Amino acid sequence: MTLVLSHSNFWLRLIIATILNVTIMAASQISQAQISPSGAITLKSDVQESNAKTGIITARGNVQINYPARQIQATATQAQYYSRERRLILTGNVYVLQAGNSLRAEEMTYLVDEGRFIAKPQSDRQVESTYMITAPEK
Repeated sequence: MTLVLSHSNFWLRLIIATILNVTIMAASQISQAQISPSGAITLKSDVQESNAKTGIITARGNVQINYPARQIQATATQAQYYSRERRLILTGNVYVLQAGNSLRAEEMTYLVDEGRFIAKPQSDRQVESTYMITAPEK
């Protein structure tokens, strides 16, 4: 599997490498790193910041996430990835689409290792989900 990045943004490389459990040899060697079978994640936003001391990566403004290996697409106002806990928190008009199922909330936590979503609504509102139910195979 080859990891292709359209921009030479160090922090974007670090985000993708951390989420995918890539063994990082050096920032300049990211394309040659060993990637787990879970695949590439693309993160787009207006601003991205990383704090090496805390391991927290923040993306703000028009956040878009695409994770084809798990059929996940998401949008939000802000995303924070806690690399040490492998936890992603999306806030602000969150929309997640996974394999035809969708989720709308004000805040959503995604636990990467568990593949689990936890959604919270705005006050006085509810989380909205749509699930595709298929007929059993015969």
